[in-house]
Amino acid sequence: MKKTYFIIISLALIAWVRAYAYDDGDFQVWNTDTEEFKINKDAKIAFEEEFRWADNADEFYYHHYDVGFFYNLKEYFNIGGGYRHIYEGKKGEFKLGNEPYITATLLWGLSGLKFEDRNRMEYRHFDYQADSWRYRNKFTMKLPWKFTKLEIQPYLSDEIFIGFSKINELNQNRFSSGLGMNLTNNLKAEIYYMLQSTKSSDKWVDANVLGTKIRLIF
Repeated sequence: MKKTYFIIISLALIAWVRAYAYDDGDFQVWNTDTEEFKINKDAKIAFEEEFRWADNADEFYYHHYDVGFFYNLKEYFNIGGGYRHIYEGKKGEFKLGNEPYITATLLWGLSGLKFEDRNRMEYRHFDYQADSWRYRNKFTMKLPWKFTKLEIQPYLSDEIFIGFSKINELNQNRFSSGLGMNLTNNLKAEIYYMLQSTKSSDKWVDANVLGTKIRLIF
């Protein structure tokens, strides 16, 4: 009887681990939808919604809403701020997180290449764990080639995440390679591959992400 109980408990623990700890090299699918409303030539409001599936894209585990305001101080310098409302699956239920944030982005060009360097500071508020601050830096390079009538343009980006809590450390990196395109004058799209590396305890765990983005401009 004890052996039977041990087997049942072991199987339950294995199932629990598979449900809530994704394997190193997990395949995920992310989808982001954005609507932008131009206030004038320098200011806009953006609404964003994102969905994520993990565990070989079989498990829906993440959803956020985001609203932000952005303003071009100069042709090469943009500032903004916003709020993100997050639901993330943890231990069998979706937990709520709130992230107000501010951003500052530098933009420039060189030999046909276009560069963006976005700096973002977030205050992360939770009901189930301690609050914390986080800094994110995303560097993007758009290559100088465009293909077909859709103006398909390849790009590369890398984003680092630095958490400020009891231990201040680099705890996540996202390297992406993708294609941006103009479906219509007001409808933009992207498809990309991302290698996401996240530090968990003392080791790094990778996820392979296939992502899509749709951006509607009014």
